[in-house]
Amino acid sequence: MRVTADGWAGFGRYDWHDLGKVRARLEAGADPNTGMGPGGPLHDAVRVGALGAVAELARRVDDVDAEHHGRTPLWTAVFDKRPEIARALAEAGADPWRPMMNGWSPGRLSLAGPTPDLFPLPPDAPGLSEEETAAAEYARSLVAALGDPGIDIMGLSLACAPGITVDEAARRLHAVPADKDEVEEILEDPYSGDIEDGPILVVGATGVPGGCVLSQPWGYAASASGAVRRLSAGTLCAAMYANPSSGPQGCLSRDGERVYHDGFPGGGGADPDMAAAEILTEYLYHFEPVAFTVFEAGMRLPDARAVFGPPDVWLRLPSLDFIWDDLEPGDPLG
Repeated sequence: MRVTADGWAGFGRYDWHDLGKVRARLEAGADPNTGMGPGGPLHDAVRVGALGAVAELARRVDDVDAEHHGRTPLWTAVFDKRPEIARALAEAGADPWRPMMNGWSPGRLSLAGPTPDLFPLPPDAPGLSEEETAAAEYARSLVAALGDPGIDIMGLSLACAPGITVDEAARRLHAVPADKDEVEEILEDPYSGDIEDGPILVVGATGVPGGCVLSQPWGYAASASGAVRRLSAGTLCAAMYANPSSGPQGCLSRDGERVYHDGFPGGGGADPDMAAAEILTEYLYHFEPVAFTVFEAGMRLPDARAVFGPPDVWLRLPSLDFIWDDLEPGDPLG
């Protein structure tokens, strides 16, 4: 095999899962320390979750704890909730308790995640504070209550509004109960016709402890900007849409004012400049966009029914123009 530059030219993302290809490149002279994506081959293999490639590279690199953008490969493995890869790196000499990312070593971060016993805790290593422990327990209970939203969320939109009832949500959105026959037809096949001519204006609404949840399994309406801002009057509303084309998108409004839109619920990642609490939040809800949206609204759901149905009631919204109307600051909310 003829290799060029650092030896990784033309090596694709999915090639990391073929250990034979990885070894062939290395034996042909590819540099295990440099090249490929940001941070080099080991960081790249960790990011794509290629256990065999990680183990192979970890025994060849000069420094298994080489940092990129404030994190080691082990930190990334823990953050991405890949315990097998984290163990392989630790066995190759990576230090779980190396300080980084505003006080969050890989080992300390793992204490808040789904595998808190991933590494033995040294006597002098800092554990979690009471606040951090409470945040981790809240996230675990919320994720458990919602089940595994990663399976069927594409196309789902969701809005969580604390402090209002289903009736109040309907009033704010000028919505009326949807026709039963129409709902049955939509549930049978929401994509059979022109979705914006009917199905997109039908959303489910469910009362939950402390508030109301709107959801739509087949479209974006529950997260449309005008609808979210109206729901947030006197409170807040956190919403998301699992866009099949670009992945989950999130937004937040407070008292009729947009706080942000086009966010990345459960997928934004951590940054070394973030506060320690922000890093923890990003970790707890990494790959959990539905749970993050519920968390951001400050709500607790006993189960997944409010999100995945069946809802308490199906509502018909007045029009696309109404739910997308962004409004200007100070404009009445309907």
